[in-house]
Amino acid sequence: MRFVSTRGGGGEVSFKEAVFSGLAPDGGLYYPSSGSDLESFFHSLRAGTGFNQLAEEVTYRLFTGELDRAGAKRIVGRAFTFIPVLKTLDEGLHLLELFHGPTCAFKDYGAAFLASVMEDFLKEEGRRIVILTATSGDTGGAVARAFFKKKNIEVVILYPSGRVSPLQEKQLTTLGENITALEVKGSFDDCQRMVKKAFLDRDLKESLKLTSANSINLGRLIPQSFYYMYAAGMLNPADKKNAGSVFFCVPSGNFGNLTAGVYAWQWGLPVKGFIAATNVNDVVPEYLATGVFKPRPSRETLSTAMDVGNPSNFERLKTAFRDDPAEMRRMIRGERVTDRETREMIGEAYRRYHCLVDPHTAVGLAAAREFLKGNPGPAGEIIILATAHPGKFVETVTAATGFSPELPESLKVTLDLPGKSIPMGSSSATFSSFLKEKYL
Repeated sequence: MRFVSTRGGGGEVSFKEAVFSGLAPDGGLYYPSSGSDLESFFHSLRAGTGFNQLAEEVTYRLFTGELDRAGAKRIVGRAFTFIPVLKTLDEGLHLLELFHGPTCAFKDYGAAFLASVMEDFLKEEGRRIVILTATSGDTGGAVARAFFKKKNIEVVILYPSGRVSPLQEKQLTTLGENITALEVKGSFDDCQRMVKKAFLDRDLKESLKLTSANSINLGRLIPQSFYYMYAAGMLNPADKKNAGSVFFCVPSGNFGNLTAGVYAWQWGLPVKGFIAATNVNDVVPEYLATGVFKPRPSRETLSTAMDVGNPSNFERLKTAFRDDPAEMRRMIRGERVTDRETREMIGEAYRRYHCLVDPHTAVGLAAAREFLKGNPGPAGEIIILATAHPGKFVETVTAATGFSPELPESLKVTLDLPGKSIPMGSSSATFSSFLKEKYL
């Protein structure tokens, strides 16, 4: 598989080149320049296929020529010491729990795979790289944990001051060593802009060997497609009549997670459609309704990791659907969920399904329910991506249910650790100066 920029500049690059470049030289995002035909593999899946077994095979098939089977097995084995859990809530309604990794969020999948890939690729080169990551919540913690103490890798995480949960901030700021946390006075969009500006400074990028661990990096985005394949395989083995009847409902902020699902579909995964579930930062549902993309400053909500007003991965989605809103609309339905509806759904999930969900998963569940209202009759199977452990949002979940979720042990330990971050304004020039002073 080869990759090109969404903006058309430059030629094709290898997976390794895309991983270490992050952004393309013209400021675009790398995307697969040609499809990979995995349809026969998907049709051969059975409900008993293990997650790591699937991930190894897909990794090898996608990157044949750059990774042999032993390399694919080594990378996947190091990365995935945890697996998704599929639970049924109601007939045709399922939760895919993606929070059983070390930081209790779905971002663990992409971050762990990317760290394993980079470690493998850097092993024989002996050079240092600097990873820049903007986070609206869970990405930073997952990246920090995945890359902690990795040789020849420095990590800088930018997060918006006061706009991540206390626990998420602890996950960003308590590791130290090769992990540096910057507390930015601004929004996630400011953090993302600062990272992108640094990548567009060619002298800075080359002298520091900058790359990214955000979903702008294909090495983090592509492995997120694995759990779509795994879940669809569990519901749609080849001998079932409802093969291909699955809808995925994806809580969406920066839209990397949904893009990964779209790629899996383009590679042959039998999927009926996707539901893009957003909070009031609804620029993509608005685009699907009007055909016009209007990015705007993000608004604060209970589902903080989805507070994105200009989602970077929308550029990949537009490319995947040839910049045709009608074509995108045939595969993706947009749903907008308010904070009031989010609170109500957290409470209803607890009462009706005896299930605690975090605010982001609640947005997905509310969107799925709204989708079912607008599509009466047999809609097939709906799989909602449960993106974070409810214990990461104790205050919100407790207020909505009257029950306090128990924290996993890994999160309890983190809360007791001292955090350290560096305050910074939202100026790109200030950020560039910081990078030069620290790493040159």
